[in-house]
Amino acid sequence: MKITKISLWHVPLTSHTAYYMAEGKTCDTVETVVVALETDTGHAGWGEVCPIPHYLPAYARGVVPAVQEMAPVLMGADPVGPEAVMAKLDQWLQGHVYAKSAIDIALWDLTGQQAGLPLHALLGGQRQDSMPLYHSITCVAPEEMARIAKDAQASGMAQFQVKLGADRDWQADVARLRMVREAVGEGPLVYGDWNCGATSLDASRVGRAVADLDIMLEQPCATIEDCARVRQACGLPMKMDENAHDTASLLQAHAAGVMDAVALKLSKFGGLSATRRARDLCLHLGAKMCIEDTWGSDITTAALLHLGASTDPLRVMNVCDLSYYVGPRLDPNGPERDAGRIKPPSAPGLGVSPDRAQLGEPDAVFD
Repeated sequence: MKITKISLWHVPLTSHTAYYMAEGKTCDTVETVVVALETDTGHAGWGEVCPIPHYLPAYARGVVPAVQEMAPVLMGADPVGPEAVMAKLDQWLQGHVYAKSAIDIALWDLTGQQAGLPLHALLGGQRQDSMPLYHSITCVAPEEMARIAKDAQASGMAQFQVKLGADRDWQADVARLRMVREAVGEGPLVYGDWNCGATSLDASRVGRAVADLDIMLEQPCATIEDCARVRQACGLPMKMDENAHDTASLLQAHAAGVMDAVALKLSKFGGLSATRRARDLCLHLGAKMCIEDTWGSDITTAALLHLGASTDPLRVMNVCDLSYYVGPRLDPNGPERDAGRIKPPSAPGLGVSPDRAQLGEPDAVFD
């Protein structure tokens, strides 16, 4: 099997509900990049990457130029054994891990198809039939956020990410956490996420004000050091997100005592190959994991579900069905949430088949 053609599409994904976050970050309509690696055997491997604005040093329109640089290494390469191909790409082009993420996912898709196995079988074996999801709640009025949480709970959701900081009002953030906690009752996991948008002072004030509740905080500040100050001030458990992007950052966050949980996002690490290595390190460090990505649709969702399904269930805090939050669906038959949980695809490779008619003509082709 040899790669003979690379095609890329830019697809606008529109959130069913606009997501408001701290520091003016929003997810409304965001462009995702879909990649197809086609081979001389007639197979196509699919990848996707969707950098959201103001979140990473990455942007959707940077993917095609990066792939153009990588094309000489990819064309004619045997895709089976993605880590060997990715090692060559890293020697050829340093950095640009977000663009490499889509390529890596497509390589894994082809490898699974060639093996006739779903990806979770190649990533460690299926450890659980289905995985818990979390429901992300946009940062709006506290009463509305409590209503959203209660509605999601009625559908079976038991984990709730409460976005904070959009109005720079720490007391409103206290109300958001208290009202969501009250709405869902004792037991469900509730955590407040600032997406790096709080000062250590404001986040500490919020943390101390809700310290009597069963609450976790997520990435309040832009640095691990400031997050550690918040943890010391309020004593609440903490989840890392933006600061977790490679081995060194995981070790630093663990040493600082702020990694009770961590978000492992495919495009931040560089795809399934690199995120699997991060997963294995987190197993050793003892952190709970949210296995997900920055944003995306059915291709990205399938990839992260396979990695989640092959991970020790005791360490999987949750996964994310990104395709649930946006339209259009790239594969109408992709995985769906069911009573707060979701199953990975069972067909060989990723197990999703994007609708080429919906994608239309590719925006870039290398052959």
